[in-house]
Amino acid sequence: MFNNLSEAAIDRIVAACNGDLRGAVKALLLVNEQLEAELAQLYAVTGVVAERSNQRLH
Repeated sequence: MFNNLSEAAIDRIVAACNGDLRGAVKALLLVNEQLEAELAQLYAVTGVVAERSNQRLH
C-alpha cells in the first residue's frame, strides 16, 4: 500500500519527533489542521463551495 517514498517520509517525521510516535501523530494533525484552514481560505477567495461533511473540506 505504501511505497518507499511514503515509508521514508514516515521515518523522517518520526525521527524529527525523536522517535515519539504520539508526538509525530500530534504534529501531523496540527499540520493537517493548518492545511485545512488554508484550503478554506482559498475556497473563500475563489468562491468555490466545499461540500462539508463532519466539518472536513476533503
